[in-house]
Amino acid sequence: MNNQQGFTLIEVMITVAIIGILASIAVPQYSDYVTRSRLVEAQSKLSDTRVRLEQFFVNNRTYVGFACTQAAIGSENFGIDCTPIPTASTFTIKATGVNKMVGFSFTLDDLNQKASAITASGWSNPSPNNCWVSKKPNIC
Repeated sequence: MNNQQGFTLIEVMITVAIIGILASIAVPQYSDYVTRSRLVEAQSKLSDTRVRLEQFFVNNRTYVGFACTQAAIGSENFGIDCTPIPTASTFTIKATGVNKMVGFSFTLDDLNQKASAITASGWSNPSPNNCWVSKKPNIC
């Protein structure tokens, strides 16, 4: 009475193949999800900096002298920059991706005009470019 229990080689191979197929679908989806969550960081930092600039303008009647470097504090994935330097009545804020977010760049100006400049693989700029990209394919 040879009553052996266990899995055959075919059963194990089919299970491994199914797990491989599921992983090949899940990993890219997860990576896109993580990237999209990091894009929100840049967009919220830009919006927050715009509010700070407007408060500075109300107090000083000019944008000149605003310290843009404070806006990037706490941001691991984006550098916030005010280039060109704000004038008395205009400003442009730019969030440029660093570390894992290289290739993503967003701008916001005093007229609340938004723009995306994306060179990251698999991503593209919206057309027309008057918004911040938030997910693939170039959806704002």
